[in-house]
Amino acid sequence: MLASMIRAVMVLIVVILAGCAVSEVPSPAASRITMVTSGDPALVAKTYAWHPTLFAVHTANKMDEDALRIHFRQAVDNVMTAKGYRLVNLEQMPQMTVGFGLALESAMSDVEILAKVGLVPGLSTQGVDKAFEKGSVLIALFPAKVERPFWQVLAQGFTEPSRDIEDREARFEHLAQIMLNGLPDVN
Repeated sequence: MLASMIRAVMVLIVVILAGCAVSEVPSPAASRITMVTSGDPALVAKTYAWHPTLFAVHTANKMDEDALRIHFRQAVDNVMTAKGYRLVNLEQMPQMTVGFGLALESAMSDVEILAKVGLVPGLSTQGVDKAFEKGSVLIALFPAKVERPFWQVLAQGFTEPSRDIEDREARFEHLAQIMLNGLPDVN
């Protein structure tokens, strides 16, 4: 009788374990984003140009910086266009300029970001896998011919620096949408 019960329990355990499936769970670090915004988005205007000097990228791999600059600029242009803003050249007298900065923690610390921008979301790296690195992204809107931004948003999240830049395009689009969500549509 005891042997029959042991066999029944063993069969039950095998059946239960056979129903279990293993699936890869994405790291929570890959989707964690912290943001801070300052300024008044009511001051936005319909036309914009890219800021002549604020398009900084600070990474450990300098060869990636041009490609990152191009991809992020395209992501911001896509979001701005969808909201009804129109990109013009600086010579066409835009009503505002848009600048941005991208930095990995290994290239620029939170203390340095706070000193330069006056904002820092303070995303914690505690317990995050070493395959990820904290990245910071700034988007700032300036009135035409004025040095100080009237609105800026700074986001921090985690990235895998070893990934191909092309793999990051979809994440740039998503990040630009989140960051510019507070801007009104001007359609």
